[in-house]
Amino acid sequence: MDSLGPYLLGPNDTPENGIYTGDARELAKAIPDESIDLIFTDPVYDRIDDYSWLAETGARVLRENGSMLAFCGNVYFSEVCGALLRFLDPCPPLAQYVVGATGRIFNYSLQLNLLMLAWFSKGRPTNKWMAVQQANPTRSERGHGWGKNDLMIAYRLEKFIPVNDFAFDPFTGGGTVPAVCKMLSRRYLAFEIDPDVAQMARDRVRHTQPPLPIEMPTQEVLL
Repeated sequence: MDSLGPYLLGPNDTPENGIYTGDARELAKAIPDESIDLIFTDPVYDRIDDYSWLAETGARVLRENGSMLAFCGNVYFSEVCGALLRFLDPCPPLAQYVVGATGRIFNYSLQLNLLMLAWFSKGRPTNKWMAVQQANPTRSERGHGWGKNDLMIAYRLEKFIPVNDFAFDPFTGGGTVPAVCKMLSRRYLAFEIDPDVAQMARDRVRHTQPPLPIEMPTQEVLL
């Protein structure tokens, strides 16, 4: 199968590892129930309706005890959680602390930024680890302008799903999640509405080589 409903895969995609071009709301209708192990995505933070749709879709397509990780801005975190709670079960939020330089105190000052990652699940999640980690930079050095850093994504993927499990990113942008899935031998399904951005994501994945060593300083708590 090289299509999802009326939408075609790119020339280098496969149904097991594919980036489809189109509206995620329409594309997701063709995903079988309980076929996804992890939803990992980075929506536009002020589009709360997208988070509501994401949770409703997750309740259908996630396997029992599967998880959803969705980045969200601090300003909208409460609204996002309220939207997700309608369909999924809450887990402890995951915080990404990012160190950067700003201001002028003795010619240097340290700023600690907080990036929230909402963690919700369908039933009791199989993953019981909560991690607070430090990384710099947050954004990818390549691909989409709002893309997250590869190591940040890789660390979460390794914690949440084993090799050959299925990750789904409905708002993939420049393709960080699919690229890291390829690095780590996880299967992926990704959607992108902009054809030019989708092609950029495909090109990135095509030039990605596994494996990716994951060495990040973390402080972990077993729930």
